[in-house]
Amino acid sequence: MLANFSKPLHDIHVRDLLTEPAWTDEDLGMPIPDDKHAVSVCLPTWDSIIGYEEALEKVTSRMQCGYPRFFRHPAINRLFAEAREHVCEAGEVAIVFPHLEAAQRAHFFVEKRISAAVKITSYESFQCLIVSEEHFPIAMEYWRYTGEIVSSRRATDLFNGRIPALSNTTNLLDKLAAITTGSAENIYLYENGMAAAFAAFRSVISIRPNKKTLQLEFPYVDVLKIQQNFGTGVVYLNECDDEPFWEALKRIQQGEFAAVFCELPSNPLLRSVDLEKISQACKEGGVLLVVDDTICSSYNIDVSKFADITTTSLTKWVSGKGDVMAGSIKLNPQSSYFTSLQQFFKADNPSHSKLYVADSIVLEQNLEGFAARMQQVNGNGKAIAELLHLHPEVANVWYPLYNTQEEYSKLMTSKGGFGGLISFALKSPKKAPKVFDSLKITKGPSLGTEFSLACPYTLLAHYDELEWVENCGVPTNLIRVSIGIEPLDTLLDAFNTALSHA
Repeated sequence: MLANFSKPLHDIHVRDLLTEPAWTDEDLGMPIPDDKHAVSVCLPTWDSIIGYEEALEKVTSRMQCGYPRFFRHPAINRLFAEAREHVCEAGEVAIVFPHLEAAQRAHFFVEKRISAAVKITSYESFQCLIVSEEHFPIAMEYWRYTGEIVSSRRATDLFNGRIPALSNTTNLLDKLAAITTGSAENIYLYENGMAAAFAAFRSVISIRPNKKTLQLEFPYVDVLKIQQNFGTGVVYLNECDDEPFWEALKRIQQGEFAAVFCELPSNPLLRSVDLEKISQACKEGGVLLVVDDTICSSYNIDVSKFADITTTSLTKWVSGKGDVMAGSIKLNPQSSYFTSLQQFFKADNPSHSKLYVADSIVLEQNLEGFAARMQQVNGNGKAIAELLHLHPEVANVWYPLYNTQEEYSKLMTSKGGFGGLISFALKSPKKAPKVFDSLKITKGPSLGTEFSLACPYTLLAHYDELEWVENCGVPTNLIRVSIGIEPLDTLLDAFNTALSHA
């Protein structure tokens, strides 16, 4: 859903989307009217989601843009093509990376997978990994899993001959510190939330090598993928309650793991772990604790006193516009590993930012409305969650107010609420497509924008592993909604109308 250009995606006519009588095939890939560059993707029907996952031409040919790690922006496609023309031989392709370190890590990843030599070369201000056409999909796995990707704003500036000003992120870091109750000197910015998560992962396995990590609760898909594909391996605990949780605490106390990873709350089941118990076990075992607060944001919860590292996708609520990618690492100065972590990140990210300068400028502008945005999102989100919770045709609602509320409430800030992300499933799964198709809000694979978004999350994120996901307690027919700042009456009408088909 991310356009990554200068015009914010909230310029899309959300109210028009809510009131139009029906979706048509032409709704696939809707350009924002006043900007030929800024485009969003709308997959408005259940069938269009399946068509996207099946790579059906009737769907993909209409898509002008998509989620950046999965669907290359037109400017990125052009960058890849021009790099290939200039630096590749016949039968080779170029994967373009923003800096040398990412290309080198991708080089190691690919060579380990294929047991064949690949090479790195430069093109313009970028670094290119050169692989055979056969091995291109493997190289693109690195691009997807790690988030170390090129900003489409940077590629566009290259093609337009724009020379960016010198980067100065001091103001941005200070503003981020102010909304996260931290210090700017302990914040490091990365290309997006996954790149920040990958940096956190690289840091902990450098400090405690040759140990597995532990993932608590069902995570966002690629957070688990980086633990599976890099390092020594991962142990995964699907639900943190009862005997398995106590067994996990014992193993943490014994120092078995390099680090514990968790999201507060989790995506898409909105469950929260008992962070205080986990933090204490980690301290006893010398295990690092990495917590991601993206789903409800630092406005609503504060995990910093428990986590050694806090990761955040700033792309989501903190930006709120859907027009820029960014991620952050925040270090806890009270951590027993603070000195080691500080040394790692000063070497890995000496300027405290790997953001393209124009992206930094846009993010700083978007930050101005963060607090007001979250206040309205909290109110709208709670009202829609209550509507779903009371509806006779809704089987389950996943929202911090209704599940693991005690654990979530311990982390709430004085002004915080329960956020704007909600998942739900109907009593009749076969009616989910009709309800989804009838829901007149924007449809797309993201969250945290000022305009509401919906997607059949399980199909979109786990299409190739649906049986495993179902066994983890995530229904195939689950619908996830990210509630925005539209008038509440408009949202209530949209959901009531959609649910009338349940």
